[in-house]
Amino acid sequence: MHFGWMYESFHWFWMVVWLGFWILIAAGLVFLIRAFLEKRTQAEKTALDILNERYARGEISREEYFEKRKDLLEGG
Repeated sequence: MHFGWMYESFHWFWMVVWLGFWILIAAGLVFLIRAFLEKRTQAEKTALDILNERYARGEISREEYFEKRKDLLEGG
């Protein structure tokens, strides 16, 4: 008896399983690296960056924006 055809089909199956495993590992690493870098850039925002974002979102008025911007730039 010759069962070569059976083992050959399982060979392709395991090859696909391992390929999927390594793709998941790579995707996980990319996700972790991007999450780490995103947190790092958020922590480096200055007060002026935050103020600009709040003004862009419409959370503060134009007058309030310029008042706070002046305070930040003058250091007072």
